Amino acid sequence: MNILDTIIARKKIEVAEQKNAGLLSAIQQQTHPLYSLKDALRSSSTGIIAEFKRKSPSKGWIFPDADVSTIPAGYASEGATGLSILTDEYFFGGSLNDLQQARALVKLPVLRKDFIIDPYQIQIAKAAGADVVLLIAAALSISECKMLASEAHALGLEVLLEIHEKSEFDYIHSNVDIVGVNNRNLKTFVTDVETSFRLGAAIPEEYIKISESGISDPHTVKELRQAGFRGFLMGETFMKEVNPDLALARFIHSLK
Repeated sequence: MNILDTIIARKKIEVAEQKNAGLLSAIQQQTHPLYSLKDALRSSSTGIIAEFKRKSPSKGWIFPDADVSTIPAGYASEGATGLSILTDEYFFGGSLNDLQQARALVKLPVLRKDFIIDPYQIQIAKAAGADVVLLIAAALSISECKMLASEAHALGLEVLLEIHEKSEFDYIHSNVDIVGVNNRNLKTFVTDVETSFRLGAAIPEEYIKISESGISDPHTVKELRQAGFRGFLMGETFMKEVNPDLALARFIHSLK
């Protein structure tokens, strides 16, 4: 199996265990106004979606002791347009607790970044305080994607659809709010920012589009903005620093 197949196989087991344990009923429901990432990106001059991320399958541990009680709030104070919180524990070192803590600290749109394969995960995302959920085309069939997007909208959540290949354009539909081009191939974890430039022009104009992964140079962000991208999901560039929030501040300053 490739890396994505391995992750999804484990995710199916994890979701089944969560259902059996009654995780949804055990979560302390977060009550907050829903924040629109789509609207925030439309009005933002930078479009940086700053990610809280401790490790990845390709790089291993990036910041194992990262403190969720300080970093997301720091991102917010330094100008992030939105936050992405990894909730996968085994491969990325995240947790639902990270999402809940971040939600309590910020008044920004928060994305639950995980491998969503079941409506139960979307219900949990809502309960834990997410405003947006990620649906990955490479991990789903078109019918599964449409069903999950419909579930998200029914709960008032926005949908970020992630694509990597032109063949995945068929996944774009009316219940998608934002289209993200992942520059990283989740089957091999090879990253190439040219993927965004290659696919971006063909994404229908009515969708907000963002570029994900492998972005570390302010010049790249400027070029992507010229190509029509409104958002830039960045994690490792900031999380590899001792102070991720200050790294974000420097990056935003360099965009001006």
